[in-house]
Amino acid sequence: MLRFLPLAVIGWLVLEVWLLTVVAGASSGLVVFLLLVGGLVLGSFVIKRAGRRAFKNLSEAVRQQQSGVTPEREQGGGSALTMLGGLLLILPGLISDALGLLLLVPPLQKVLSRSAERAFERKLRAAAAAAPGNLGDAFQQARMRHPDGKVVQGEVIHEEQPPTRHPAHGPDDPQLPR
Repeated sequence: MLRFLPLAVIGWLVLEVWLLTVVAGASSGLVVFLLLVGGLVLGSFVIKRAGRRAFKNLSEAVRQQQSGVTPEREQGGGSALTMLGGLLLILPGLISDALGLLLLVPPLQKVLSRSAERAFERKLRAAAAAAPGNLGDAFQQARMRHPDGKVVQGEVIHEEQPPTRHPAHGPDDPQLPR
């Protein structure tokens, strides 16, 4: 997959340029320029709005958690997909604009976020099953819900032998540097 990724990106860029030249030939260069500027402005607006909403949700969740209330999980969601849609709108090209506009449709965002979450959890379970005690286990432990919400994970280390003291010094004698 990673071997063909640069080739796919180059193919996508060539297709974008070809489509822009076809549209410019069918209408005019001014129309293509206006489409590109419109995508830039709309994408910037979408990213700015989604960023504000994400920051507002984060600050609200922090405020609720500090007051002792368990923050509710947002039902709408989709901030990351909205930002990705805005980024695709900003990128010059008609295919990326079409994909960006599709990512702004809420039902499609829900479907994509659910499928991405399921795929992520499958990968996590596969990683945890392959090697218990690895990073996948840590992610799974972080997702566990506890009723009081106060979990401190740590490790207790017991020393087998008490520290040894030099026999010439008493228990309260300070050691002098040598």
